[in-house]
Amino acid sequence: MLDLESFIAKHVTGRDESLFAADLAAHEDELREAIAGRSVLVIGGAGTIGSSFIHALLPFEPARLFVVDLNENALTELTRDLRSVAGQFVPDDYKTYPISFGDPVFARMMRREGPFDVVAHFAAHKHVRSEKDRYSIEAMLENNVMNTVALLELLLEQPPQHFFCVSTDKAANPANVMGASKKLMEEAVLAYSSLLPAVTARFANVAFSNGSLPAGFLERITKGQPLSAPHDVRRYFVSPAESGQLCLLACVLGAPGEIFFPELDEPRMLTFSTIADALLRDLGYEPVLCASEDEAREAAARHVAGDSTWPVYYFASETSGEKPFEEFFTADEEVDHARFDSLGVIAGSTHNDVASIRSTIADLRTLFESPDLAKGAIVETLTRLVPSFHHVETGKSLDAKM
Repeated sequence: MLDLESFIAKHVTGRDESLFAADLAAHEDELREAIAGRSVLVIGGAGTIGSSFIHALLPFEPARLFVVDLNENALTELTRDLRSVAGQFVPDDYKTYPISFGDPVFARMMRREGPFDVVAHFAAHKHVRSEKDRYSIEAMLENNVMNTVALLELLLEQPPQHFFCVSTDKAANPANVMGASKKLMEEAVLAYSSLLPAVTARFANVAFSNGSLPAGFLERITKGQPLSAPHDVRRYFVSPAESGQLCLLACVLGAPGEIFFPELDEPRMLTFSTIADALLRDLGYEPVLCASEDEAREAAARHVAGDSTWPVYYFASETSGEKPFEEFFTADEEVDHARFDSLGVIAGSTHNDVASIRSTIADLRTLFESPDLAKGAIVETLTRLVPSFHHVETGKSLDAKM
């Protein structure tokens, strides 16, 4: 049986101890002061990062924990998980709601049950593959930008002591619509940070997170299917636990308008094909490289119990929006590397104010009302709104890949 936590430590992150162990220990008293006995709302809390944030939060014993997520099954599993761990603290006032944070029922819940001392927001479209056409891009911008601004507006009525909104490393010099949407979300957070204690964080790929390519490897193996991955795309990785710890540290310790990121080393950038090979060997299989998707599928169809080999197909990336590697900050951003042991902090700056963000949202809504709107027109608008956005368009989507 695969010990996934040990596999990630050995083959992906290369560390047995959390990257943030020293920062957590150094700031334990501040974390406890901000969380113990407080009321916490986690939006998108059933996903990998949101649930990891909850696991990092609960040892500090909040009095109330409300979790909102559209995935009803994942909320159920989150609760089962929390209730099944020996010694796990769960507050008496613990509620989960399978609702969208963009719906009126969410606003009613917030107004009735608030104010919350800590609000952490993880609900997002996170996949580059979600960039396909006007419909998928509109949904991404609605979720990542427009609904987030609506949430910020709602929080103005009952301001929390700490507000955190998750970003991504793809927001630094974005090459895809997802990254551009998150950069625009960052601009909104920075604008509203003049009125709210709003903080965000960019971070690396979370190893084996829900829906990720490595998590897909486990699904493919379970179904007896070949593994497929690009061999030329390198990524930083943090463990699921580290992703939650990073967000907790940023949420509580960040000053309004700051952007946090993990201080990771260049040598730990890995390709997905490297992870696939290591996973197969850990499970007792030797990867056999195939020259095409068809060859890989046919080899998998011939695979029999007891066979010690596994077919894989690795390819050069050629889909829209992919960068060969990711970065956490840009040359024109002011970065503090000394304040924390393993966290860098960007002093967020923006030319936007709340009024201009509201105007941007209105412009986007007007844009989406056009019945003949094309993907190119949205990309053009995003390029104007996010000057650092340089779209990589190949005309090919990840949905065309195995």
